[in-house]
Amino acid sequence: MAASIEDVAKLAGVSIATVSRSLRGLPDVAATTRDKVLAAARELDYVASPFAARLASGRSSTVGIVVPFVHRWFFAEVLGAVEAVLSQAGYDLLLHNLGSSEGRERFFTVLPVRKRVDAVIIVSLALTEDEVEALNTLELPIGMLGAAHPGFFSVRIDDVTAAKQAVNHLLSLGHTRIALIGGDTDDPMRFTPPHHRLTGYEQALRAADLTVDHSLERLGYFTVEGGEAAMLELLGLPERPTAVFAESDEMAYGAMRAIRRAGLRVPEDIGVIGFDDHSTAALLDLTTIRQPVAEQGVRIAAALLASLHDPIEPTDLVLDTELVIRGSTVKAASVYAES
Repeated sequence: MAASIEDVAKLAGVSIATVSRSLRGLPDVAATTRDKVLAAARELDYVASPFAARLASGRSSTVGIVVPFVHRWFFAEVLGAVEAVLSQAGYDLLLHNLGSSEGRERFFTVLPVRKRVDAVIIVSLALTEDEVEALNTLELPIGMLGAAHPGFFSVRIDDVTAAKQAVNHLLSLGHTRIALIGGDTDDPMRFTPPHHRLTGYEQALRAADLTVDHSLERLGYFTVEGGEAAMLELLGLPERPTAVFAESDEMAYGAMRAIRRAGLRVPEDIGVIGFDDHSTAALLDLTTIRQPVAEQGVRIAAALLASLHDPIEPTDLVLDTELVIRGSTVKAASVYAES
């Protein structure tokens, strides 16, 4: 039968609390007492329960992460990066996938992370004041990835500026009839990228003295199938666009498939630019805006862990994006161009 902490305390002649403090290396234990406890633990081959140690420390060694849609590529990348940082530090990850507006309302009403985590990461959600107030009742460090709010740690990119960079690339190539395939800005989930990237798209057009034509804006719902359906609608217009900015690479893939199935060429007939630099973007020769997805996850997880060990003022970190030019907008830049 395995030895218990009570057995160690009895053999060492100390209290259970002293055994716990000694094994956790806390400073308020005399060196001679600690040595006696460690000797007793070795003699009894005692192994401390991690769960018990967490309870004794008042910490769960767990960080909660809240995502709107767990099945999408971006969120899977973020989760992988966050989990790697937490695991290396000896922390667990507790995932909450909202999935719908009902799931979101239930989460912020019930707050199932209460007393189960040491910190919380919210991914790509524009929070309401009621939601912020609910999170503040946890009295825990809160991190936001892809958005920001005063009093919370945040790591993000500038989606507006990045979208403008995408459209300006198309403008520099002589395109003036530029379509947008994006997410639903009326989605009750209040997922942030559709709002910010639409804003950047329209700002770039206005800065170039072009009229914003809302008939060129279509919903692709961040899926390949949605991008293809949106592109088919655009191809059916009396005057089709000469270029398309898709708010994600996956929607751009669908757009390119629709263009080619219609017997048209990319980029000669219609140029296409995406957003993310998905792992298959180079394979499909897609010009895109590269964002540091994994790095955002690493940075927000590291910031929260640091705050748990040494309370610090929340910071807002904005990471750079990069225009990656390939063959879907500039034929000569194709990764498959003959050398």
